[in-house]
Amino acid sequence: MSRKLKALILQHEEPTPPGYLAEWLQERDAEFDVHRIDLHEWTRDPRDYDFIASLGSEFAAFDDSKPFIRREADLLHAAAKADVPVLGLCFGGQLLARVLGGKSFRSEHAEIGWLPVRSNDPDLVSEGPWFNWHFDTFTLPPGAKLIAQTDVAPQAYVIGRSLGLQFHPEVTPEIMESWVKAYRHELDGDGVDPDALLEETHRLAPEVRRRSARLFNHFLSDVARLSPKAANGR
Repeated sequence: MSRKLKALILQHEEPTPPGYLAEWLQERDAEFDVHRIDLHEWTRDPRDYDFIASLGSEFAAFDDSKPFIRREADLLHAAAKADVPVLGLCFGGQLLARVLGGKSFRSEHAEIGWLPVRSNDPDLVSEGPWFNWHFDTFTLPPGAKLIAQTDVAPQAYVIGRSLGLQFHPEVTPEIMESWVKAYRHELDGDGVDPDALLEETHRLAPEVRRRSARLFNHFLSDVARLSPKAANGR
């Protein structure tokens, strides 16, 4: 007997909500919990969920001075061991790579803005443009398949039933507005015009929403290999 899809979303700061990912889950009548792992311990079994999504963060995936990063690393490791799919978005993709044997480190070049990617699987990850805002990068974990990249960094990879991304398919205009307010110093430091960034975000929003939904759909069916509506006894 089928049941509703159930997802866990790991959020790390107030300005980084799930955006289009939450909209997509709501449109599918899925159940999902948003857990602020930076504020609270995690005590449940990852197998309570059909998949786990890890959002972005202002902190580095290699910075173990932040207690939540070790907590989340342990959770993602347990999920991988239990064959629970993970969808990693930016920080989440970097941390997943690190947990599974890759390395996360400071990049020589930041990427901030709406950027096209070179995709080896455009049905799963289109060429975009996708929104990047990162100063760190990563190496692929052993056994991972590179799906997309730019000249600066890997942008997407598949490992098992999980998908790691460097970009942010969840970003809505409202999220971008909050990021510009919260992290304006990072834009100034990298010479990015915040007004132009917001204008481009609003202009691209309708297509980005559709593009992100296609990505989430293909993650669910082709990578996580879950029923569109429910998981029937994984």
